[in-house]
Amino acid sequence: MRALSFLPAALLAMLGACAQQPVKPPAEPAPLPKAQGKPAPRVVIAKPAPRQPVLPKQDLTPEIMFKMVLAEVAMQRGQPHVAVPSYLELARETRDPRVAQRATEVAWNARYYAAALEAASIWLQSDPESPQARQVMAALLVNQERLAEAQPHLERWLAEAKADIGPAFLHLNSLLARHKDKAVVFALMQSLAKQYGNVPEARLAVAQAAWNAGDYEVALAEARAALELKPEWEVAALFQAQVLQRRSAGEAVTFLQGYLKRYPQAKDARLNYARLLVADKQYDEARREFEALLAEFPRNSDVAMAVALLSLQLRDYDAAETQLKRTLEMGYKDPDAVRYYLGQVNEERKRFDDALKWYGEVAGGEQYVAAHARYAGILAKQGRLGDARAHLQQVAARDIQQRVQLTQAEAQLLRDAAAYREAFELLGHALEKTPNSPELLYDHAMAAEKVNRLDVLEANLRKLIEMRPAHAHAYNALGYTLADRSERLEEAHGLITKALELAPDDPFIMDSMGWVLYRMGNIKEGLDYLQRAYALRPDPEIAAHLGEVLWMQGRREDARKIWADSLKDHPRNEVLENTIKRLTKN
Repeated sequence: MRALSFLPAALLAMLGACAQQPVKPPAEPAPLPKAQGKPAPRVVIAKPAPRQPVLPKQDLTPEIMFKMVLAEVAMQRGQPHVAVPSYLELARETRDPRVAQRATEVAWNARYYAAALEAASIWLQSDPESPQARQVMAALLVNQERLAEAQPHLERWLAEAKADIGPAFLHLNSLLARHKDKAVVFALMQSLAKQYGNVPEARLAVAQAAWNAGDYEVALAEARAALELKPEWEVAALFQAQVLQRRSAGEAVTFLQGYLKRYPQAKDARLNYARLLVADKQYDEARREFEALLAEFPRNSDVAMAVALLSLQLRDYDAAETQLKRTLEMGYKDPDAVRYYLGQVNEERKRFDDALKWYGEVAGGEQYVAAHARYAGILAKQGRLGDARAHLQQVAARDIQQRVQLTQAEAQLLRDAAAYREAFELLGHALEKTPNSPELLYDHAMAAEKVNRLDVLEANLRKLIEMRPAHAHAYNALGYTLADRSERLEEAHGLITKALELAPDDPFIMDSMGWVLYRMGNIKEGLDYLQRAYALRPDPEIAAHLGEVLWMQGRREDARKIWADSLKDHPRNEVLENTIKRLTKN
């Protein structure tokens, strides 16, 4: 058995003094309920501060010693259902802050949050001057969405921070960021920051909370206040640019341009400035920024990678390839990502052998599945669909999720080849093995529509909605299918309305709403949705729907123009082609 190194020296001494006494085992502790579905709080229990709490006068009885040993052995054996109750009982009995701290750590790590909260409460009661105990108590209350109870602890935490008040606000902001009710968090952050108006981190914390709550005017005002207090603060400048970009890329560009004149060494701000120039289609200025970045940071692989990706976005493939190869030479932290983008550069330039080489060398990382999917896609484009499918089937999946993604990629190859029945069957077999995969349920439903199995489509999507009530695209796909392929228009409208509530800015859901309104006879409102969707995303299927509504209104030249523009970029889109043929055949 390993030494009980977590125990303070005094308790270790007590253990030694009682080692020869007979031990009476306690009753088997009842397992505590384990919290489900919530991530552990992000505050980490720090090392004890160099201070000595007031300790209770506690004799080490054989029973206490037994519980300590039992709890530690249980933790080593992966039995938190034994360790957590044992430590919690010890904390109750001893009221020793060191034992309560250990009980909190054990329960927290095992995600027994109710037990962790009780242990932390004992810890704080037995050592009320401990900032560490107070921070943990606050973190647990926030995790349990008990913000009103957490507030006094957070206020005390900030009051005790003194010289570290800035980092404390940044820490607090990250702790609260994952809370679901953004409006409540915003109000809490405003209350906590009220007396710290001269602390830039406090103003930025309010700005970020306002942003998350959708109050963009307050977000901008508070970001500006933070930057006025600390004009060189790059984090605040980047956040202000983010808020401005929501209004227009041009405003964000102008702001960062001024900031960089004052602080030309701000690397991250310059990188974001270059990205915004690309977004604002100021390509010549963007290239000049790339050159300045490379001149300023010639041996920085992060800069080279950023310039490479921006060059790829600009379709400057020579520059992208040059910088990507430089990042490999400089030992970039994620070489597989570099290889993936080198594959993409060569694929775009139709140098397929080189593209296959680079994709094939991606051995891991976030781009692993995508690289092999693109590898297979090249083979399929060369007329080697069988080889493409064989490649995906032979790729070593790290886990079930990667295998699902590889199956999705194989099904997409079949759909691209118009082998709809095979795609449907492939996804169906995969779903038999992984019946609760949201991705497979959705893709199998979409494949079912292509083979006219609307019963399967509806069953899959309803199951997915039951599993994931916030899955906007499941509501949308079912609603759109009912609107397009049935007369259940009221039901379709209800489903699409729900989808739009969950994702109000999604152009595909706007398209569905426009289409169902058109089918219900509400042409004017339907046209408005379709025009907004097309402005956000000129997708060929949205173009098909918008053109059809215009056509039926008698605006045929407008319809033809939209179709012609879409056909230039999507000459073989099935929905678009069929719509045009159906409406113009006479």
